[in-house]
Amino acid sequence: MTTLHRIANSGITQALGFLITSAAIAATLGCSSSEPATDSPASADSARPAPNPLRNAYFGDLHVHTKFSFDAFTFGVRATPDDAYRYAKGEPLEHAGGFKLQLQTGALDFEAVTDHAVYLGVVPAMSDSNDPLYQLQLAKEVRGETGMSIREAFQRAATAFRGGELTADQIRPPGKAAWTEIIAAAERHNDPGHFTAFIGYEYTSGPDSQNLHRNVIFRGSKAPELPFSRIDSPNPEDLWAWLDARRAEGIESLAIPHNSNGSNGQMFRLATFDGKPLDADYAAIRMRNEPLVEVSQVKGTSEVHPLLSPNDEWADFEIFPYRIATTIPSEPTGSYVREALLNGIALEENQGFNPFRFGLIAATDTHNGGGTPEESNYHSKVGKMDATSQLRGSVPLDEPGPNGEVYADVYYDLWGASGLAGVWAEENTRESLYDALRRKETFATSGPRMRVRFFAGFEFADGLDADPDMVAKAYEHGVPMGADLIASGGREPRFLVWATRDARSAPLQRLQVVKGWVEGGKAKEQVFDVACSDGLVPDPTTHRCADNGARANVADCSFPENLGAAELRTLWRDPTFDPAQRSVYYVRVLENETCRWSTWDAIRAGVAPRSDRATTIQERAWSSPIWYVPPR
Repeated sequence: MTTLHRIANSGITQALGFLITSAAIAATLGCSSSEPATDSPASADSARPAPNPLRNAYFGDLHVHTKFSFDAFTFGVRATPDDAYRYAKGEPLEHAGGFKLQLQTGALDFEAVTDHAVYLGVVPAMSDSNDPLYQLQLAKEVRGETGMSIREAFQRAATAFRGGELTADQIRPPGKAAWTEIIAAAERHNDPGHFTAFIGYEYTSGPDSQNLHRNVIFRGSKAPELPFSRIDSPNPEDLWAWLDARRAEGIESLAIPHNSNGSNGQMFRLATFDGKPLDADYAAIRMRNEPLVEVSQVKGTSEVHPLLSPNDEWADFEIFPYRIATTIPSEPTGSYVREALLNGIALEENQGFNPFRFGLIAATDTHNGGGTPEESNYHSKVGKMDATSQLRGSVPLDEPGPNGEVYADVYYDLWGASGLAGVWAEENTRESLYDALRRKETFATSGPRMRVRFFAGFEFADGLDADPDMVAKAYEHGVPMGADLIASGGREPRFLVWATRDARSAPLQRLQVVKGWVEGGKAKEQVFDVACSDGLVPDPTTHRCADNGARANVADCSFPENLGAAELRTLWRDPTFDPAQRSVYYVRVLENETCRWSTWDAIRAGVAPRSDRATTIQERAWSSPIWYVPPR
């Protein structure tokens, strides 16, 4: 049947068009005696849940901007950190465009407000008549009093900041006040056992618009007096040194790079910031401070690029081809995570160090105070700039543009409704979640709340994937995602791969294992389908599942519920395994086809979707890798 996702009225609501029994819910969530369901955060007055030694899946967003970011405020956003945390807990949020935002898929389990450290709180101060910055000519221009549009005001502010028009004495007071409020809001909303609010910020380096941004997440309540920003240094290596120094003071944190796709090859370049050869010291400080990478968000997915992996049929997913805030093309080489993972194991094999041993997460990068990583509920990211379907280029203009263009001349139509971070942790607390981030027991999703588990071991018995104590035995006899699997006497490992669908989204189509290995000193890659829906099995020669035929109806965005799977799991052997080859493995999970956000916009407006943009996508999730370490 095709009863999901129907038009309700002038808006569109997501609704499950089928009845789910308690047994079906358990199957959907992959629950068993060893895998309890993870509900939305409980109310503050309920008892704190007991920790689960086999770990629960928690979903959250570690990349959220509020009014304290200079760009967000310029875009008309007035949401505070308190508003952002309330939104994450399931409450509505007032959008800069004058309407309400609310998550349709339920509250999150954790969040970090990560406002830009550079010029933190400065633009809000320029709009405060009691602040000394209010009288500056720059402030009048940014406020629009001189007739500047929002876009022009943003460019004016960015140019002024890059040019150093404001002194340290001018920017420090509003920055200190904003940072104090960000910390206080995280402390107010942190509710151990129910909802985790991390203290965090964004380090925003972008020489020549080449994105080198990182989000910094603190483990506990301790935070520095002010965050380290690109004003202190545009070199991320200096950020890592600063994080080391704070750690020595008892302030623990980590950095998460994002939008490597817009870095023009700089995020994972095979040289230091200053162009020197990489070495073991570089790898050590980077991995100590940067164990994760954000693989998907609004401004595109950074897993893989078709030019880098031409044999991967699913590589062309939500590719955003430009550098940050420009239409300058971004060089793919050095910009995508899979290539970095492959280069990392090649460096480790040939030179003995690996600076790219990343776990994976995703986030929204919303600048609205709250993200909507849901295709049918997508509201983009830059406040008033893209608040309507016409402004974001998914629906035709009322009248042609000055050059005859039918759609708004913007790149927002290339952005995506992504994503969320998944974390396997004992309980929903700062300490437990942060420790999971550190050990890289994390996964990323493009929006739907699919759960993914990935283990490897040499002693996994036949039938483990059907064992009610599967997870306990996998931890006992193997290693989870994010870990190393150390060679054991030339034995062949087995991989336990497991995913469950999001009941509010489409069924699963296939499970894949992406493998990279070093042969003759060079890295190679291959994608294996390891589990198929609908009774299909991977072809032993092509390692592909046959197409299950599930198609979304772009007329109303319904999709078939009788095709696909609520859960896929398998115990997989690598048919190409060589015990002497260093290798890296991660899981990719694909849903059945669903409508892209731009198609939802077109349906609401009663127009045809753009013919030059994808009308459907396959939502997906990615596990963190497992690294096989051969004998020395």
